[in-house]
Amino acid sequence: MNLNKKKKIVIFGIGILVLFVADFKMIQYFRIKFAKIEVVLVENLTAEFASEKKVSDYIVSMNGKIKKDYKIDTSSLGTKEIKVDFKNEDGIDVSYIYQIEVKDSVAPVIWLGSSYTITQGKDINLVSKILCGDNEDAKPNCYIEGEYDYNTVGTYPLIYKAEDKSGNKSEQKFNLNVVEPPKKNNNVQKEPTKTLFNEVLKNYKTENTRVGIDVSKWQGDIDFASLKKAGVEFMMIRLGGTRGTNGEYFVDEKFEQNIKQATEHGIDVGIYFYSYANSNEHAKKDALWVIEQLKEYKITLPIAFDWENWDSFNDYNLSFFGLTDMAHTFLDTLKEAGYEGLLYSSKNFLEKIWMPTRYDTWLAHYTSKTNYQGEYTFWQLCSDGEVEGIKGAVDIDILYLNK
Repeated sequence: MNLNKKKKIVIFGIGILVLFVADFKMIQYFRIKFAKIEVVLVENLTAEFASEKKVSDYIVSMNGKIKKDYKIDTSSLGTKEIKVDFKNEDGIDVSYIYQIEVKDSVAPVIWLGSSYTITQGKDINLVSKILCGDNEDAKPNCYIEGEYDYNTVGTYPLIYKAEDKSGNKSEQKFNLNVVEPPKKNNNVQKEPTKTLFNEVLKNYKTENTRVGIDVSKWQGDIDFASLKKAGVEFMMIRLGGTRGTNGEYFVDEKFEQNIKQATEHGIDVGIYFYSYANSNEHAKKDALWVIEQLKEYKITLPIAFDWENWDSFNDYNLSFFGLTDMAHTFLDTLKEAGYEGLLYSSKNFLEKIWMPTRYDTWLAHYTSKTNYQGEYTFWQLCSDGEVEGIKGAVDIDILYLNK
């Protein structure tokens, strides 16, 4: 009899527990359903293509705190739905959704000065030859207004025009100069300029910098003992490249000799690869080839992506965003293999064409004091360097340790 009573008490107790849990869930349901959400947005709910925007950039005020202020994807045009998860002032987890419009208001770039000169009788595709590109549109409409004749010497006033798919327009007036072919043996040879390595060392060496050079087969056989004695602290060595777009790979004739000798003489080594990639697929293929070639060597400095095919840019169907993304594909693949990456380019192209990159930059600007405003860790300051151990000219570089 007592045993049955105990059973009933237990069953009754479980019934109370179930009812209590059910009531608790109901309370939670009503708390969430009727949770207070107050969000005030900015008036301008737009973002520039490929710009750095976060969720909080569009919120003026809210009755709570954002859980994760994530970066918004602005790599494509159109309407984007943004979900904000936050904890309101009552401690309840809630969500709010708003929309922004990603737009492109940047006009195409026409790489052209006030004049352009060609040789008489040289029939070229002038529209394609002059670089015309856009930050977002891989194939902007580029064309020339005006009449000209490749076969008749003269000056032709023309207008180069470009329009992207968002309706942004650019135009550049210029004179096309058609000139006679140069006469043989009529070129006056100028005395070559020289930048002495010891002078660069004197002017730029500090506790936060290192001074070095970059080399390829064009420097011939190098006397590394003399280089070391001259104060060369690092060397960027060309590994190789491809023979044109989608061409076969080649290793620089002096690569193996240079990297082995540099390592033996205690000179830090970085690498650069001259790429003709025209897609992410080919950029990754380039990187995998580089990794394969370097597996037996110790690389102490970054590997640079060197892309300079500007004469063919119009034919590649690449936007500036696409070009930069291609470089990222190359450098990301290297990073996955444990290497540091570096983007090499000249000042003008860095300022006008390359989009912001998450990798360090190797700036090429031949001057005694660069006015480049972007960030860079390497600076190639000349191509006419002279240093003991190398016959002929060489590029001289500065490495900034704390940039």
